[in-house]
Amino acid sequence: MIGHITDSAIEGGIARRELSEPDVGSHDTLVQVRAYSLNRGELELLAQRPDGWRPGQDVAGIVIAQAPDGTGPLPGTRVTGHAEGGSWSERVSVPSNRLGIVLDNVSFGDAAGLPAAGLTALRALRTGGSLLGRKVLVTGASGGVGHFAVQLAKLGGAEVTAFVSGPNRFESLAGFDVELVTKLDDTGPFDVVLDGVGGQVLMDAIHRLAPGGVVVAYGVASGETTSFAFRDFPWGKVNWLTGFYLWATPEESFGQDLTYLAALIGKDLLDVRSSVRWDWSRTVEAVEMLRGGEATGKVILTIA
Repeated sequence: MIGHITDSAIEGGIARRELSEPDVGSHDTLVQVRAYSLNRGELELLAQRPDGWRPGQDVAGIVIAQAPDGTGPLPGTRVTGHAEGGSWSERVSVPSNRLGIVLDNVSFGDAAGLPAAGLTALRALRTGGSLLGRKVLVTGASGGVGHFAVQLAKLGGAEVTAFVSGPNRFESLAGFDVELVTKLDDTGPFDVVLDGVGGQVLMDAIHRLAPGGVVVAYGVASGETTSFAFRDFPWGKVNWLTGFYLWATPEESFGQDLTYLAALIGKDLLDVRSSVRWDWSRTVEAVEMLRGGEATGKVILTIA
């Protein structure tokens, strides 16, 4: 089996090698990989893990073998899921409860873009409560989570403002029927803010909260440290700031949510935007693009 491992001795720190078959636990489903996507958080893992570690979380493909405990989809089922690692390979084992069903009218490339980013967007928005008729701000809207969040917020009945770092990123959000901004000066007030940028952008968003508004912060793409004081929150209003972490939500229902998201793609209600959609032989190059902040949307690699 061909796959990727960490190797600090070579440029980029990732090597493509012949590997042993993946370990399959009692609750793991074996999947033939057809596509996978990269996540910004994985860049830190590549630097932290020892040589020989198998990277890769997001995956889409076809079930080869059902889990030994009888859970999960049957062989031949098209799936998308979130692995513990190893998805940048020809085969990977995935906990059964983290696999969603992918219908025939959804490409493996699109399905591979869903797991980490799609689950984060969906579950972080749920943290803010009902969106019907409310004003929602999504920062970092041209990123993987942001692309999904603006669409899901619209589906939930919200009026959406999408914040991006510059006008050059507007095109990646074309057709989403949202207000595109690069500054927050004249925007708001917002009932719900989904923030993946942090730093000054998060502070500016807090100052534009409506009474009872909620900020759900899931990332710090800016790399800026943010310090808060009581006075930073609008005086006379009751507001909430919530730190969101995907793994703090029930893992048991990952598969259900992924099936739901994949179905939205099949109904043309959710679009997977990706500026990088290459053959998996270009994985190292794709990682460098992600590191350099050159990609918008998802970074997707496919195996023919």
